[in-house]
Amino acid sequence: MPLPEGTIPVGVGLLVAGVASFAFFKVGTTALGGERQFKPLQNLWFATFALAPGFFLPLEQELGRALSHRRASGQGGRPVARKVMRLGAILAALVVVAILLASPVITSSYFDHDWVMLGALMVAFIAYAPAHISRGITSGSGRFRAYAIVLGADGVIRIILCVLLALVGVKTAGPFGFAVAVSPLFGVAYVLYRKELRTDPGPEASWQEVTPNLGWLLLGSVFAAGLVNAGPVAANLLSDKGQDEKVTQFGKGVLLARIPLFLFQAVQAALLPRLARLAARNELEEFRTGFRKLMQIVAAVGVLGTAGAYVLGPWIVEKMYAVQLSRRTMAMLALGSALYMVALALAQAVIALEGHALVALGWTIGMATFIVATWLTSSDLFKRVEMGLVLSSLTALISFAVALRSRLRAGVSPTPESLLEAFTDMPLES
Repeated sequence: MPLPEGTIPVGVGLLVAGVASFAFFKVGTTALGGERQFKPLQNLWFATFALAPGFFLPLEQELGRALSHRRASGQGGRPVARKVMRLGAILAALVVVAILLASPVITSSYFDHDWVMLGALMVAFIAYAPAHISRGITSGSGRFRAYAIVLGADGVIRIILCVLLALVGVKTAGPFGFAVAVSPLFGVAYVLYRKELRTDPGPEASWQEVTPNLGWLLLGSVFAAGLVNAGPVAANLLSDKGQDEKVTQFGKGVLLARIPLFLFQAVQAALLPRLARLAARNELEEFRTGFRKLMQIVAAVGVLGTAGAYVLGPWIVEKMYAVQLSRRTMAMLALGSALYMVALALAQAVIALEGHALVALGWTIGMATFIVATWLTSSDLFKRVEMGLVLSSLTALISFAVALRSRLRAGVSPTPESLLEAFTDMPLES
């Protein structure tokens, strides 16, 4: 079982990435001179983390699974890595072409006719391909310290670059956008220099070896990453002229409401291995008991987070970012984040029990719910997005709960490879 050795480094990497994201929003707003000037950079931020993990996380998971299997069998994984690299290049090229074809619409409706931000978005998307492939190589090879470096260095380098730009007096969003775009490459370059991306020669790999669950993982990942970033993206698309400041304020509220989710993903790195060992030994009754306790803890954290957001949220967001949001908005954002947190935990358990298609279905249902809810529930900008976030996470949660119950009743046992995919199923990057 390769998982337990990586729990602490991965948890640290996630926490570093989370803290760096809060600092980035503060530094960016201050350096650019206010909410209105920061809006293009915030739009780039949420678009990047809706697209990149959605498309490249499945490659990371499948590469990690295939390399882990070969490592357990005493076979080198270089042919597998090369195949996934080619697949990543093809996928990146297809998405970039799609962005270019839709560039007039994207630029006019999302980036307020800022073509520099569109260029930064494409560069960022391309840069995250080697980052995710590097994480797949390091996790599948059991080098979790290197995995954590790639994960955490992204956020640290991003904030360093932005501080440097602020110190030299840059006042336009473009350079900051490209700082976001290139930051993932620094961690990749470091672990490459340390030769921690090495793979050994081995038997030739077939496409079936590296893509058995790729389609389902890709579908689920695109909607999962899209859903966790859908609030600010939808608020920007649905806003009227003169609401720029409201959109950036809403984005910062979303970021603060994610604090329990950031912590949960870090804690998951320590909690999942125990559940994984129970499931691998087919001790499903103990697995149910342990997972039930985990869900009780997550639910308690969600309740406390939502109550705390209602009571203290407006005060915290004003102190941190000098913006004003209502108690309702902060509580609804925290509730949506809490429900997403429970849904993510359930989805990881379903993936561990070989339910990849069921996870894809659940996230698809969640995204469809978000679209319908933001369309029909209200005409108020914030309220319609808040309702979409809450209802979409709730429907995904219910779907995963039903799927998990079905898999457990069927007596399905996980494999080490499916456990590794569950372990790295973390769509929240920022």
